[in-house]
Amino acid sequence: MGAESVPRREVVTARPRTERAARPRSRPAARPERTDQAPAADSAVTTLMRRQMRAALTTTALLALSLGLLPLTLRLLGPAGTRPDAPLAVWLALGVAPYPALLAAGIWYVRRAERNEGDVTGR
Repeated sequence: MGAESVPRREVVTARPRTERAARPRSRPAARPERTDQAPAADSAVTTLMRRQMRAALTTTALLALSLGLLPLTLRLLGPAGTRPDAPLAVWLALGVAPYPALLAAGIWYVRRAERNEGDVTGR
């Protein structure tokens, strides 16, 4: 005759939308009272943020300066058709030279950021 029909089970995990929308929203939880360590922690976070911003701006300035000089370098190389080695020099200046500079700047920034965090946290 066949298998018996088992009723389908449904699980309700939330109130219907109409009830949720009509219910007034609760107020956010109040902030805990500040402890004696809070000013020191705020100072440490501020110091860390300033150090990280200084490292980021230094890295950005160095990259902008070095990569910003690429048009000047290409101008000094002259038009690609004037010398037989000019196309190779252009390809090296555009396709190879920026990547070691980007890699070095990234490595320096990550090490500097880790050092800043270690100085502030005392590790």
